[in-house]
Amino acid sequence: VSSISNDSINSLKLIKIKNIKISGLEQKDNKFILDKLKYLYFENIFHINKNELIQILNSNSLIESYEVIKKYPSTININIEKTNFLAKINNNGKIFLIGSNGKLISAQKNYNDLPFIFGKPKIEEFLKFKQILDNSNFSYNQIESLYFYPSKRWDLKFKENILLKLPNNFSFELLNNLYEFLENYTVKNFTIIDSRIKNQIILNE
Repeated sequence: VSSISNDSINSLKLIKIKNIKISGLEQKDNKFILDKLKYLYFENIFHINKNELIQILNSNSLIESYEVIKKYPSTININIEKTNFLAKINNNGKIFLIGSNGKLISAQKNYNDLPFIFGKPKIEEFLKFKQILDNSNFSYNQIESLYFYPSKRWDLKFKENILLKLPNNFSFELLNNLYEFLENYTVKNFTIIDSRIKNQIILNE
């Protein structure tokens, strides 16, 4: 039979957080999060306000996912997976990046390799569109820009200066059919592929 003495209980109460280590982002971004978590210093490591910590981390648009590890007696490690930047978009006159986490991130660099979205799709509409595209044979990396219309329709402009007009209700099967058609079509003097009419592909110079 064993018992817990008052000294043991008091020692648990005295275990305070002295180190917070954040990894996964650039140094300045790690430091930005660390500054927001300074309130944790000298808090009891057993009594962290979980909801407050989650709210701070979830509010950061650069974070895709994270893991919080308590390393006793006095350290907290936060391992972050950075979101992937998928596209650029104009939002109220400012250029933002769309992250794979479904959030807008202020663009600090040009990111010329990312396609630009013209129009005003909801982020979830773009992510749904990209998921269908990723399941097709087309390479997202070959897209220079995307056009979204109020009718919910998309156009794709490829880096080869070819514009692909898609119907409203397109699927990855349609994209694969278009891809196969282009792979086997020998004439290359067209710049527009119009697939908006069912069972038709119209090519224009």
